[in-house]
Amino acid sequence: MRSAPEGVRFYAYTKAVSRFRRTVIPDPPPNFLWCFSLGGREDHLLDLTVDRHAEVFPTLEALEAAGYTDQSPSDLLSVLSESPRVGIPANRLPGTPVRKGHSTFGELQRKDNALRAARRAQRSTSPGLPPSGEAA
Repeated sequence: MRSAPEGVRFYAYTKAVSRFRRTVIPDPPPNFLWCFSLGGREDHLLDLTVDRHAEVFPTLEALEAAGYTDQSPSDLLSVLSESPRVGIPANRLPGTPVRKGHSTFGELQRKDNALRAARRAQRSTSPGLPPSGEAA
């Protein structure tokens, strides 16, 4: 990226929050823009009022009601808009997952994280079962 011709810019979405903060953010190329993408296991590491992020909503109406900027006119809005909160309305393009009811991708991930935490807690307190991560 640093050796690209002047005027060439790069952008990316990422769910790898801790790795990205460790490897990219300390010294990003000046022509590189990024947007964290909600729906990953590290969503809890983001400050959604400050960190630029994208959330996938079931509808455009839900996106607007949540106060997100719609990036539908151009994917570049995910990294160029003034708002750190960028929304993507779900679509039904071939090969993409169908809409998950009325939940956003971030909400679905939070539910999954809570279920995983509950299972870990149950395993660690159940008599006769080894603590999570240990062999029987």
